[in-house]
Amino acid sequence: MAAAPRRSRSRSSSPRTPPQPAIALRRVLARGYGAADLRADLLAGAVVGVVALPLSMALAIASGVPPQHGLYTAIVAGALVALLGGSRVQVTGPTAAFVALLAPIAARFGVGGLLLATAMAGAILVALALARLGRLIEFVPYPVTTGFTAGIAVVIATLQVRDFLGLTVPEMPEAYPARVAALARAIPTAHLPDAAVGALTLALLLLWPRLGRRIAAWVPAPLAALALAAVAAVLLGQAVPGFEVETIQSRFSYELGGLTLPGIPRLPPLPVLPWRLPGPDGAPLVLSLDLFRALLPSAVAIAVLGAIESLLSAVVADGMTGGKHDPDEELLAQGIGNLVAPFFGGIAATGAIARTATNARSGARSPFAAVAHSVVVLAAVLLLAPALGYLPMASLAALLLVVAWNMSEAPHAVKTVRTAPRSDVLVLLACFGLTVVFDMVVAVTAGVVLAALLFMRRMAEVSGTALVEPGRFLPEPLPEGAVLYRVAGPLFFGAAHKAAGTLHTVAPEVRAVLFDLRTAPALDATGLVNLESAVERLNKAGVFVVLAGLQPQPFRALVRAGWRNRPGKVLLRRSFERGVEAVRARLGNAAAAGAR
Repeated sequence: MAAAPRRSRSRSSSPRTPPQPAIALRRVLARGYGAADLRADLLAGAVVGVVALPLSMALAIASGVPPQHGLYTAIVAGALVALLGGSRVQVTGPTAAFVALLAPIAARFGVGGLLLATAMAGAILVALALARLGRLIEFVPYPVTTGFTAGIAVVIATLQVRDFLGLTVPEMPEAYPARVAALARAIPTAHLPDAAVGALTLALLLLWPRLGRRIAAWVPAPLAALALAAVAAVLLGQAVPGFEVETIQSRFSYELGGLTLPGIPRLPPLPVLPWRLPGPDGAPLVLSLDLFRALLPSAVAIAVLGAIESLLSAVVADGMTGGKHDPDEELLAQGIGNLVAPFFGGIAATGAIARTATNARSGARSPFAAVAHSVVVLAAVLLLAPALGYLPMASLAALLLVVAWNMSEAPHAVKTVRTAPRSDVLVLLACFGLTVVFDMVVAVTAGVVLAALLFMRRMAEVSGTALVEPGRFLPEPLPEGAVLYRVAGPLFFGAAHKAAGTLHTVAPEVRAVLFDLRTAPALDATGLVNLESAVERLNKAGVFVVLAGLQPQPFRALVRAGWRNRPGKVLLRRSFERGVEAVRARLGNAAAAGAR
């Protein structure tokens, strides 16, 4: 996963209008789309398709399903989301972020349960988009995304140890500590040929980009490393007695025409009802309310992670192309993609940051580039399915180890821990630990709550009410008997009590209090109650109160609460200067009445 960029403001239609499907494509066509643009998109799509081919299989296997489901995801969701989405060059498909989430679902509910949960997640994403809640994802704090992303990377890397070393693990526990213990106990069963092929693939993945930018651009490292490793495994298997490695075709099989065949089916994505696919016991699922209830938490988790990942990917695309995406339109497309893909054998999909960046760097100009990437993957399935079966499982594990390392952004995360404020470091480490030990949903929920609480504490520290010298803010002093209180920061439930505490007592000679609210942008119910209590105490003491310099939201809240109908007690003024005039007039009239 690429470095999460600074959140940017994206263009959106009015909150009252529903999201518009295919907005990115329609904007491209409206500006004019010619042969040169199509040529650039086809070349970019070919490059991304070659990168996506091994990744899609590896991510499906890591998620606990046969590799063809990852390929079908890239084909169906990749094309559909590109055509319907709000980002011009984003590429959608299976991603590493989903692995830690999908693997337990597949283990518990089978392939059918995973696909059904994905379809439910798609429906949730569509609902979020129609409610125009896409912009809420922008409020997930950066330490939360960094923490759970790094945690997911650790989980992914741990899951690859078994295939990378060729370990024999009878049963992989779901809990992370138990999983690590099971892998440690299985170390003596390491298979040297698998480990050798895995090490060769890992070395090629790391060294290939150093051969030159031009070579790496035309032959991406994943394609070169996996192809060379597969050829080496075949040659060594023929030359060295007993040299045998586990491959896709030795682990996976499919049924066709009543026959069980090894490897990947040489078929395009075909319509299928997700619940007709095998459940945890190998039999088709039985639709019921209990099944939907059991899958709902998983579906919510897929939707939340898919929303976060796709919108982060769209921001990356914006930064590389100078474009702007609409979060609600992108969520709508992601929702439709995840709703439709399971009916063609696809698993959960979202915006893939690395593939999106590759697409942009390769010169993509429109959503047609992502469609071309899907066509390349489809062509590979139809033409190369038998050859893909020779890919070693250890090589796919090595590929995901590199993906996990890139996703973790370890150097950046370490720098953040060293330089960020302590509260942000606490949130990051908490999300990291909770993701590893529990899951992403627990981590994001706890992280957002913790970040919100720490934010409220910060705001409370900088908010307050203080008696100030009028000469600091007024060219002329207030009349005798008037004082000025300046409110700094929003009057929300974290800071209202502290702010109102300053007003418990006023001097006996005070007859008017002027509140300067120019720097108070917000007022919530708790702030309103605390302000009400303070003003009532002042009114009982015969003190007239003027609230001046009111910003729009606090003014509306006070008017709604009936504060305009308190003549002789409280006066509201949007302008601070008019509030000062009101205090002068009040005390001047009182002085004139006393003289008479």
